[in-house]
Order: sequence, then structure tokens, then C-alpha cells
Amino acid sequence: MIITSRVPVRIDFAGAWTDVKFFAEGAGGAVVNASIDKYVEGRMEVHDQAGEMRDNMDGINVSYHCSLPAGSGLGTSSALNVCWLSLVQSQIHPSMDYKERIAELAYDLEEILGIIGGKQDQYASAVGGINYIRFGKNVSLEPLHLSSETVESMESRLTLCYTGRSRLSSNIHEKVWNAFRKGNSATLNALYSLREVAIRMKSALLEERIEEFGVLIGESWRHQKALDESVTNSQIERLFEIAKTAGGIHGKACGAGGGGCLLFYSDPNKKKTVEQALNAAGARVIPFRFEFNGLSLSVD
Repeated sequence: MIITSRVPVRIDFAGAWTDVKFFAEGAGGAVVNASIDKYVEGRMEVHDQAGEMRDNMDGINVSYHCSLPAGSGLGTSSALNVCWLSLVQSQIHPSMDYKERIAELAYDLEEILGIIGGKQDQYASAVGGINYIRFGKNVSLEPLHLSSETVESMESRLTLCYTGRSRLSSNIHEKVWNAFRKGNSATLNALYSLREVAIRMKSALLEERIEEFGVLIGESWRHQKALDESVTNSQIERLFEIAKTAGGIHGKACGAGGGGCLLFYSDPNKKKTVEQALNAAGARVIPFRFEFNGLSLSVD
């Protein structure tokens, strides 16, 4: 028996950090994110000791592949966990409820391993699409059913690039949440502001206010940088200046920041110029489209 799984990674637009339980379970978090057509792919072969394929668990070979680097800020690690768990749970039909259960299991696994993080990555990878997600004691996922024109307008304005520097998000998380526990006012204000940006972005997208969507990406970055100085660095700031000079209007770091991928918003007629400038500066532009399927599983 051969089971294959394909799981997308995500771009976070607003509200990142507020999905972490330290904040979410008390104040309530909110995130707007989207899955994209870059995937973690897994394959599991189940066979007996003689090497014949069989529907039992006498022998298992599992392999994974992802074209994106680790530490990209696109939720790759969580997507891998969703992929692995979907292979293990492959006898369950992948309905929407099934996908959300896999997302919770992936988060539980990371928590057992002592990984500090939230739940947005797991849900984005498992469910797919463009979503507004609220976090508290429970998770409430609201797909944003946008018109094809709105989706195309977003894609025509967004540039994703990899800085060339991966980062360990847990190090940044540790600094931010230590400040949160101490009641640091700058950190607290930044978290509440990040949540507010996500709430406003949901409305902007549903009402097709694309320019406001771009402005809110920039606001999100401003509040994200207020969490801790390690969220940005000289390389990131240099790439922001290069993108701005080329016509990039707004931007933010994906995920925790500190490296990984950056996202820029520009006018459609400036997008190619922005991409060329970033490539010339040593960043790697990653072309993408949004995807709306999430976890997909097949059994042969």
C-alpha cells in the first residue's frame, strides 16, 4: 500500500503571534493567512518483511520532500507535521472535520516536543485557502470567500522572497514571551495591535479594499517589530529599502521574522521591478499562487 500526502505552506498577512496560547487563551487572538502552492509532500509505503506491499504495518518506509528551506517563516515545519500525521491517520476520510483534527494533533505534537508557537500554521496547511482564524480556548476558522478578481488582484501585487538566512523561531518566541510574562508594555501593546490589524484586514478583504489590505500589511510589520528587536536585522532592513526604492509600498516579514521570507506589496506595474531588485540584491524571489485545497491524501 502506498499513501501520499501533499500539504501547502502559508503566508501570514496579519495577527501572527496572537495565535500563541500565552496570549490567545486570555485575550483571544486573530489571524488572516493564506495557503500557497508550495508544498511539503510525503509518501509512506507499507509492506511485509518479504518486501511485498500489504495492508498491514509490518514494515513502513516514509519519505518527505519540500522545495522550501527550513526556517523560511512559511510554517514549513508545521506543514511537515501535518503531512506526517495525515499519513499515519490515512484510513480516515479527509473531510473538513478530519483536517481540523489533524491540525490540532500537529499542534499537540509540537507542544509535547517543547516547541513554542501558535496554531495558525497547522490550520492553514491542513484546511487551505484564505482564512480569518480566531484563537482562544478553541479555534474558530472562517474561510474568506473572495471573488476571483480580488484573489487575482492580491496575487498581482504581492512579492514573496527568501532572504537567504533561515532562523530558529523558538529563539525569538522565547524573548517575546519572556517580555510578555513580565508585563512589558511595548510587547503587550504590540500584540493587541497585531490582533486589531487582523480584524480590520478581514473586513478590508471582504469589502475588496485592496489598497487598505496593503496598508495593513505595513501596519502589521510595524507592530511586529515592536515585539522585540530580534524580529528584524540589518539585512532585512536593507531588503526593505531596496524593495521600497524599486516601488514596493508595504511589506512584512513572514512568521516570527528575524530572517526567512519577506512579503512585499506594490502596484501591479511595479511588481516585476521589485522582484528584479530583490533578486539582484541576493534574495530569492518565490513566485506563488494561492491554493484552496489544503491537505490532500491519496491511497494506492
